[in-house]
Amino acid sequence: MTVWGLLAAGIPALLSAQAAVPGALPPGQQTIQSSEGAQAAKSGPEVSPLHAMQLDVQHRPITAGGFVKTGPVIFEDVSEKAGLTRWTHKMGTPAKGYIVETKGSGVGLIDYDNDGWLDIYIVNGSTFNALDGKETPPHAALFHNNHDGTFTDVAAKAGVTNDRWGFGVAVADYDNDGWPDIFVSNWGKNRLYHNNHDGTFNDMGEKAGVTLGNWSSGATWGDYDGDGRLDLFVAGYLHYDRNNLPIAGENGVPNAFCTFRGEQVSCGPRGLKGEPDHLFHNNGDGTFTDVSEKAGVADKPGYYGLGAVFADINNDGKPDLLVGNDSTPNYLYLNKGDGTFEDVSYASGFALNEAGRETASMGIAVGDYQNNGMLDIFDTTFSDDYKPLYRNEGDANLTDISYQLGIAEISVPFLSWGDAFMDYDNDGWKDLLMSDGHVYPEADKYAWGTSWKQRPMLFHNMEGKRFEPVPAVEGTGLAVVIAGRGMAVGDLFNDGKLDAVINVMDGPPVLLRNVSPDKNHWLELKLVGGVKSPRDAVDAAVYVTANGMKQRGDVISGGSYLSTNDLRPHFGLGQATTVDAIEVHWPSGKVEKFTVPGVDRIVTLTEGTGK
Repeated sequence: MTVWGLLAAGIPALLSAQAAVPGALPPGQQTIQSSEGAQAAKSGPEVSPLHAMQLDVQHRPITAGGFVKTGPVIFEDVSEKAGLTRWTHKMGTPAKGYIVETKGSGVGLIDYDNDGWLDIYIVNGSTFNALDGKETPPHAALFHNNHDGTFTDVAAKAGVTNDRWGFGVAVADYDNDGWPDIFVSNWGKNRLYHNNHDGTFNDMGEKAGVTLGNWSSGATWGDYDGDGRLDLFVAGYLHYDRNNLPIAGENGVPNAFCTFRGEQVSCGPRGLKGEPDHLFHNNGDGTFTDVSEKAGVADKPGYYGLGAVFADINNDGKPDLLVGNDSTPNYLYLNKGDGTFEDVSYASGFALNEAGRETASMGIAVGDYQNNGMLDIFDTTFSDDYKPLYRNEGDANLTDISYQLGIAEISVPFLSWGDAFMDYDNDGWKDLLMSDGHVYPEADKYAWGTSWKQRPMLFHNMEGKRFEPVPAVEGTGLAVVIAGRGMAVGDLFNDGKLDAVINVMDGPPVLLRNVSPDKNHWLELKLVGGVKSPRDAVDAAVYVTANGMKQRGDVISGGSYLSTNDLRPHFGLGQATTVDAIEVHWPSGKVEKFTVPGVDRIVTLTEGTGK
């Protein structure tokens, strides 16, 4: 058994109070049958029947414990050292009496000044007092990368503080001028920050026609019609009325929609009106046209959209659209290539999980974990429910195999948000990272077997056959206990190791620096599209052959939970010191082969310069 398997199986030994449902338990964990009843309240998020309570040897919920004293150290929390802790996220009051105060915000990784180093944009929330003019609104942060391991918040100087109740961020170059822009989704009017090429941005949201005005959530950029210009999809969550906030037993809201496990909590989303989704076509002149109805992605049932991402699921060279919905079925829209989409949510298997239940979906990660050239999908969900991983069988047929892969049972107590496939040890196999934290502060008050603040989870990919949990070593980044929400991953230090930034509810962000001791080689590619592709090559797919395997990496804007990862595809090469082949499938449809001068470097590939 590997070191991962030994530690995950309970070294030190497990205490078992009662027989648990099948599945490996985290280190030092015991199980206690919950006395809260056999079924979670259907009034709240859609969850599975209650599982056995999982506590560590110190009787802490496993979500905030289960640490080991020794083991592989993968991440170091360098938040304070990097200068990120001078900024704090704020969203409503600590009591979280309303659902708008519970969802948290996202993170966007962006090289806004084109200096070759990733900067960090972190969305902030707001408060009712700020909306009423009684206090200064919380500001978003734009952390400039100083190239020395530290960051400086330049949001005010750059003009991107938002000052609205913020949720999501999607980064892309929407006008093909070579400089990345920022879309911010809000409760209230959205923002579209255009990059002025001098370290500042202008909000062009009103002129562009993308402000909307109620509760927008996950956003993603993609060229759905192949005209070389990036279009914008914005998921809608709730139609939330500031003047008629949902209160149990008032404004037509039944008390049943404001309880969880028999306790009163914030109302929703069930019982509340959903907000439609919107697809905006890029007109090429700085404006956008809402084509949601025409394209067939308007969300007529009014589901509660959170996660959203454009990605080519059926390998036909056209970006499809995934939407993760809270407590309602998920959407998978296949791009028909004529400006419209086909809803294959149920036929594909993505609408529901393996048990045929809708889930409280939060974030969506896409990546080829098997190295077979097809994008698989991971979906974060509520606590009391496992997190489904959908294996792509080809032709947009998806199979939930979370239990087979070993990530289902262990994930049940966690309430997960941001997620990403990332090869943290550069062995050529994409691993899985997620941020966690509950929506109900009451989780610390009642014996629910979970907690308000939770530790992140990392799973090591065992050559595409299963995932094994990486133990949380005391004092390391995997042992930070936070109210995690949005998360983005990328190479923030240009050292070939993928790091993660987590936006923390009502707290400073967490920067997990990758300090994995592996000595494997790597390659990162910055893609520049030609005249018929988006300039930043969003929607491109790259295939790299090295170390006896062929990997796929995609340029994707959006995804995770309300966040945007590094747009540079990253490839771990194992012990290989050369790359055998690179093939880029550009958004224009052009396919080119490239060579690189060596490994352990970041290389720019421009469309039209290959073979």
